Amino acid sequence: MRIGLVSYQCKNRNIAFNMKQIELAMQRSAGKADLLCFGEAFLQGFDALCWDYEADKTIARELLSDTISQLRIWTIQYGISLIVGYIEKFEEKLYSSCVVLSNGEILYNYRRISKGWKEFSITDSHYCEGNQTSAFRFHGKEMTLALCGDLWEFPDRFKTDQLLIWPVYVNYTVEEWDQGALDDYAAQAALAADDVLMINPIDREPVNHGGSFYFHKGQPVAKIPFDKEGILIVEIS
Repeated sequence: MRIGLVSYQCKNRNIAFNMKQIELAMQRSAGKADLLCFGEAFLQGFDALCWDYEADKTIARELLSDTISQLRIWTIQYGISLIVGYIEKFEEKLYSSCVVLSNGEILYNYRRISKGWKEFSITDSHYCEGNQTSAFRFHGKEMTLALCGDLWEFPDRFKTDQLLIWPVYVNYTVEEWDQGALDDYAAQAALAADDVLMINPIDREPVNHGGSFYFHKGQPVAKIPFDKEGILIVEIS
């Protein structure tokens, strides 16, 4: 199985641009990848929210929205499955979620269980976390999803002897990454799984240098360079 880790630029509060980026990655990966993975909240941008619920609910998307439906259509059109982070609206609540789409279907929808995605000192009960962690199956292989701070706060809840996919939004400077942050993330990932795919988007305002990685037993064995749009194709047996 070939999994593409997409380090592309996304723009906050610009779903149209981010959708174009997703489709572009699918076009470029046709015949090269079975599954493409994007970073946390890629659909709207991690800093898309202003923490005023009446405003934020307009940029959030329901799982059965036209936006997600278009992604489902593309999985058929391009023959590539997707894992995309997004701000989800469910009833009157908002979540940092990640959806798995394949062959026009919703395979799995995960809601982040750690609260670091929001300004929790000022947010109200509309801004929520999930409470469920479970594996899903893709092409006959079991996989687990965790979002960013989940592996820092609850690594034991994601322990698996299978593949772990870890979409994040982490905007360290390149110097901070090089001076130990990358080693810290690789070591933290190893607390949960031997094989971890970490996907970080590129952002210009504020600056996020991106970079996506394949960690094996706590060591980075393949990567996309920082500040470079690209797709890292990882072969998983």
